[in-house]
Amino acid sequence: MNIKTFAIASGILLLLISCKNASEKEIKTDRVPAITFQNKGHELIYQLVQKVGDYQTLRDKKDVVYTYTYSVPDGKTDISNEKYIFDGELSYGEYKQHQRTLPHLEGTLEQGFNGEEFWLKLNGINITDSIALKRVAFARPTNFYWFSMFQKLLDPGLKYEYLDKKTIDNKTYDIVKISFESKNNRPTDIYQLYINETSGLVDQFLFTVADFGVMETPFLMQLEYEKIEELLIPTTRRYKKSNWDALVTDEPWIKVSWTNIKFNNRLSQADFEK
Repeated sequence: MNIKTFAIASGILLLLISCKNASEKEIKTDRVPAITFQNKGHELIYQLVQKVGDYQTLRDKKDVVYTYTYSVPDGKTDISNEKYIFDGELSYGEYKQHQRTLPHLEGTLEQGFNGEEFWLKLNGINITDSIALKRVAFARPTNFYWFSMFQKLLDPGLKYEYLDKKTIDNKTYDIVKISFESKNNRPTDIYQLYINETSGLVDQFLFTVADFGVMETPFLMQLEYEKIEELLIPTTRRYKKSNWDALVTDEPWIKVSWTNIKFNNRLSQADFEK
């Protein structure tokens, strides 16, 4: 090999090595993205999401089917078969029992969101009543959000504030307030999470419901978790009115449970069309 040929070969070798090293750096960067925390509260929420399972873990499941049971103190209960596709946040609910949701309508209720419109059926017939459809427009994204709430706490546009450390019933909690960027100066929901210092999980949280003007008096939600595949899911919930000190009153609880949770059901867009 003459000097010229050697120089060309060496240059090609160096170029290949350089490309290989650059490729390795890019892969490493993609797998471990840099995270800049707003504050301590943001960091605690990030750690919480890693513990229960992040949104990518949820998206990898493709979809979910489960039974949603909602009971109020007077005994009235809704029972629905819920279906969601995580990509696009498509949502469907079939209510065999709806003593709270549109109770004046008799028979099987179906609610859906297909990614573009909300729809409602009663015994297979489309309902176009605007007031009833407003209930659907609230229920479909709300039910989806409650199921995926912890994963979505890292969505863009959220604001985090570390408030305090507090001991309740011999358990120490880090309290983190989460709020949302407002559009058109409209009030948005507020969440105040009590993160158990030992378990790293949220045992309870305070929340408001801006859509119904419930901002001054929050609700207190308490949770129990179940491990389903790689995810820790708060399948047992109860809540009632409280105050910003998370005072537990003698008022009765509203109870919610999620049962028969199954992922990867091969749902398609057609399952969410009216």
